[in-house]
Amino acid sequence: MNQSQKKFIPVMLMPFNEDKSIDYVSLEKLIEFYLNAGAEGLFANCLSSEMFELTKDEMIESVTFVINKVNGRVPVVATGTFQENIKEQAHFVKEIYKTGVDAVIVITSLLAGEEDDDSVFETNVRELIELTPNIPLGFYECPLPYKRVLSANFLGELVKTKRVIYHKDTSLNMVSIESKLRETVDEPAFGLYDAYMVHAVESLKAGSKGLSCIQGNYFPELIVWLCENYNSIENSSKVIEVQKFLREQMDVIHYAYPASAKYYLSLNNFPINITCRRTDIEDLDESTKQRIEELKKDYEILRSTL
Repeated sequence: MNQSQKKFIPVMLMPFNEDKSIDYVSLEKLIEFYLNAGAEGLFANCLSSEMFELTKDEMIESVTFVINKVNGRVPVVATGTFQENIKEQAHFVKEIYKTGVDAVIVITSLLAGEEDDDSVFETNVRELIELTPNIPLGFYECPLPYKRVLSANFLGELVKTKRVIYHKDTSLNMVSIESKLRETVDEPAFGLYDAYMVHAVESLKAGSKGLSCIQGNYFPELIVWLCENYNSIENSSKVIEVQKFLREQMDVIHYAYPASAKYYLSLNNFPINITCRRTDIEDLDESTKQRIEELKKDYEILRSTL
């Protein structure tokens, strides 16, 4: 991929019916929503999909559904590690890979306890890689159950194995990102995708391959636009305006998420229920809904200028 070409990889929402069963009708429409906006890949079975609230059968079934509906149009990755021992995690990585995904994503915080130092984590990662031969992997610094950020040196070691092709970065730190990019610069098959929109433009200019952020569940076409125009001289003032908008709207976008994103989509007549399985998020009360409605108005004003 040309260094100047960047990709948006959505972290997919999971639509539920009112009885909290998976709404596959809405999920199919969601796939097309992302792709029509210009997404060049999909991240299924992620935190935005409420993966910790899904059974393993539901994970396999929903990822298989996404693979079938995408039908090779873009790459798809999906999480495959959860709270068992490393051998059991490796077994489920293989099950997820059988669905047809392009890479299986490893949650960094599930490879060692919060109290464990990096040596324990790194030993477990190497064991997982050994137990899953020939399966392309990616890493995700998921904030739950706690956040474990990969060191640049270790990421560089992993990428050099040719097994690790994807990294979703949530370090929120440009120094960390720049270090990771330096350690992986010689591996063109690998991509670092940033989740933190406060420094999205800076990250893209530094060499990130793209963005993978929850903002894409509100207005994916805006994130695609930023990936296409981040380095544009002609649109430089508009890029600054978009970056400012994303920074200023950070709090409302994250509050009561993912219910908030589902509500935002419903305001745009997208057929999705605001039902979630997660119980650890803020209430989607009337005050929160009003803030999301104001977000929609602010975005419409911004969009009219692009």
